[in-house]
Amino acid sequence: MKKIKYVIWSLLACIVIAACAGPVFASPEMGVGAVPLEMGSAIGMLGMLVNSASIKTIFTGLKTIFNQALKAKTGEWQKTTMEVPSSAAGEDYAWLSRFPRFRKWVGDKQIKNIAAGKYYVKNEDWEATVAVDRNHIEDDRLGIYNIQAQSAGDSAAELHDIISDDLKNNAFVNTCLDGQYFYDTDHDVNGASVSNKMTKALSNATLALAEASIGAARVAIGKLTDEEGAPLRMKADLLEVPPALETIANMLANSDKLADDTPNPYKGTFTVLVNPGLVSDTAWFLHVTTNVVKPFIVQMRKRPVFVNQTSMENDDVFNKREYKFGAEARATGAYGLWQLSHGSTGTT
Repeated sequence: MKKIKYVIWSLLACIVIAACAGPVFASPEMGVGAVPLEMGSAIGMLGMLVNSASIKTIFTGLKTIFNQALKAKTGEWQKTTMEVPSSAAGEDYAWLSRFPRFRKWVGDKQIKNIAAGKYYVKNEDWEATVAVDRNHIEDDRLGIYNIQAQSAGDSAAELHDIISDDLKNNAFVNTCLDGQYFYDTDHDVNGASVSNKMTKALSNATLALAEASIGAARVAIGKLTDEEGAPLRMKADLLEVPPALETIANMLANSDKLADDTPNPYKGTFTVLVNPGLVSDTAWFLHVTTNVVKPFIVQMRKRPVFVNQTSMENDDVFNKREYKFGAEARATGAYGLWQLSHGSTGTT
């Protein structure tokens, strides 16, 4: 009798569950007693419930992790690069073509006219995307995506450095405002060719070699004039090098003596920036960073933001069981004033 009652109550329980929970999984192999769909999601293998609410909660958490990483990581791009906001598809940097300087007011004012359209730079799209397997959500294996969200935030935080490094790595072959390569031997200044490029290897071996490298670059920057012949009155203050030149650079900047035990006249005249983003082991750059305008520009149209694709109706979810998240931005790089930097390939 007890066994009959148990069977009856079991059948009643199944009927109630079926009525409340809805349809069963659509599978030809499944017969009587199949688990309802919603119940299968809720209790199936004791995994996580996958629905719109849980997906929203998950990706809100990933967004928080992304934003925390984005804010926490700082780069060194500000030392040599300035950010210019963009409000359109691109920006015109013709305003960089003039140095408005004080002069005695004799007669009419001399207006510094700006020719538009001389140096237009178009914004570019940037992204970093991660696919999330729905099975990992059901199996509650989201820890791996927390790490990827943090990595995406780190990557987004490096966008300024990435753009700035790309400008430097290609500065010997990319053109700037005057149509010449940024580092070139024949920039035109009032009809005269002026160079901000050399090929000398950075050296602290002897005074003669130091003077031919870091010394020559400092002198070249100090002698620059504007189009009217007035001195620009600039002093280089930052030496940027790849890791391969870190020791030489730091000895030139900080040591009392050169490698040959002679006095070091350059001690304390500049600071050193070691940049692992530089691809050449020999190239080095001497910058003027004390001006409002910097040698390099990051043009920012849209800062990195967290984005996700979480609709349950999306084709990728249906066909590949994939949700997606990542970061998007719109930005690009541009060259500032070539007069603010002197570069060497370091090949001779």
